[in-house]
Amino acid sequence: MKQEIYLDNSATTKPYPEVIASMVAMMEANYGNPSSLHKKGLVAEKEVDKARERVAKALAVKKTEIVFTSSGTEANHLALFGAAEQYISRGKHIITTGIEHACVYDAAKALEARGWQVTFVGAGADGLVSVDSVKAAWREDTVLVSVMYVNNETGALQPIREIGAFLKDKPKTLFHVDAVQALGKVPIKIKETGIDLLAVSAHKIHGPKGVGALYVRDGVKLTPMFYGGGQEKGLRSGTENVPGIVGFGVAVERTMKEMPQAAGQMRELRDYLAGEITARIPDVRINTPNDAAPHVLNVSFEGVRGEVLVHTLETHGLFVSTGSACSSKEKIYSRVLKVMGLPEKQLEGAIRISLDAANTREEADQLLAALKSSVEDLRLFSRR
Repeated sequence: MKQEIYLDNSATTKPYPEVIASMVAMMEANYGNPSSLHKKGLVAEKEVDKARERVAKALAVKKTEIVFTSSGTEANHLALFGAAEQYISRGKHIITTGIEHACVYDAAKALEARGWQVTFVGAGADGLVSVDSVKAAWREDTVLVSVMYVNNETGALQPIREIGAFLKDKPKTLFHVDAVQALGKVPIKIKETGIDLLAVSAHKIHGPKGVGALYVRDGVKLTPMFYGGGQEKGLRSGTENVPGIVGFGVAVERTMKEMPQAAGQMRELRDYLAGEITARIPDVRINTPNDAAPHVLNVSFEGVRGEVLVHTLETHGLFVSTGSACSSKEKIYSRVLKVMGLPEKQLEGAIRISLDAANTREEADQLLAALKSSVEDLRLFSRR
């Protein structure tokens, strides 16, 4: 059996052993409902509180500002829909970007369909949003600005600090940031950048799927999406996913402890791959900027279909993802790369390699060898 090399860590990560152990322990012994008044409920409540402290520490905020959700998607939705409905009296204009994750982009489209005016600002060829474009789009009735910290496809680090500085003297405009790809990869500076709402997810940092969190700055009010038991300060009713939340806490504590060294290792390996790919294979474009987050490398191979290359690499035991998805009826390319202005031949051949600190130079060399042979074979086949 071929050795499997997992290089799709932006999609999800393998849970740490201690995360799994902590979750099993909660399910086997401490399975109480945190809302219950008896001993088992109090133990569960205490464990949720401990996890909340760990997430808050990772973000350098107060634990009372952390709201647990079922995912990064839900956290982002609570921010967008919750703020839009809560502050509708201030206006019905929202600014976001054309390169956001689908959960933010589609939520903005849904708000647009409900009567909000949404300005989608673009990005340059480097995948970066222009601060000037945000400034130009801002209006007196702008309720929310939503810009991601790290792009999930290219790894581009967005100018969060500069946008936050612009919004500092605009107290009626909230600043929301999707930081799902940033947590554990780059330092997140919430207080220094004037962020009001920030979403993170457990399964991107070796935690479990099914749990996320939203930072809600003290003083910011949101209209909840769920009603019932009033959990999470009334913002997210429903019995808490205690094992998942506990696993999130364990994962974030280890991830933050290891981040300085891990980020350096990933950046070194990412830069090595980028350099070797361009040296060994002609007609490629590196779509990830040099100063991007350390774990993502997006590459376009001209004359190759990205999804075919992904499946070809899988036969070598290598797992990456595609920057585009194609159906038999219609070619659907990456919206992010289209916003960046890539031509069709580069849109079609885009793949994303996303690293973890556990990946090695030996694994990178195996990927490089498989990439070279696969691209050569696929290009030869496409010319027939």
